[in-house]
Amino acid sequence: MLADLSVTEFLRETAASTPVPGGGSVAALSGALAAALAEMVAGLTVGRKGFEAAEPEMKSILQNAKALRIKLTADIQRDSEAYNRVLAAYSLPKTGEKEKTRRSRTIQAELKQAALVPLEVAQDALEILALAETAITRGNPNAITDGAVAAMLARTAGLAALYNVKINLSSIKDKDFVAETTSVVNRFEARIIDKEKQVLAGVNL
Repeated sequence: MLADLSVTEFLRETAASTPVPGGGSVAALSGALAAALAEMVAGLTVGRKGFEAAEPEMKSILQNAKALRIKLTADIQRDSEAYNRVLAAYSLPKTGEKEKTRRSRTIQAELKQAALVPLEVAQDALEILALAETAITRGNPNAITDGAVAAMLARTAGLAALYNVKINLSSIKDKDFVAETTSVVNRFEARIIDKEKQVLAGVNL
């Protein structure tokens, strides 16, 4: 499992001249790191004197950020596996018409799945941005820059994931699927960019 590699090993695997892990897995990792930082800020707030009023919100961040961190950690592997299935589909035989038809259908099905995994990552990134905003505005000010980094990483995770969705959509023939997913991509992209600006506007250094 990619998530079980050391940092050095993961970087080596990413740097290797192989298709995976690639941008999609790194996007998921960025999201997991963002969630971890939001979780950290909340943890540095809970139980601290002077932050009693914010404790319920911080405890909620702890719970939600942990769940997102775990999910996005799994997505590091899911994204690579989805892309490997696309590659496997392209390797299917195409000698006769039946084989060509089967190969084409399999490729299209796997491309759709490969688009949906990073789309989930982008959605999760939006949630992390909201958590980071609360952590920054209500959490321990000594960790405000950690909250800011969480927001920036979440933005990177979300936009990077959406790029991976877009490149898969370019090869998908189902026009309805492409149109519907493109609409979601555009909406997520705008929201992620706007939300990061909003979050960082609350960081006064």
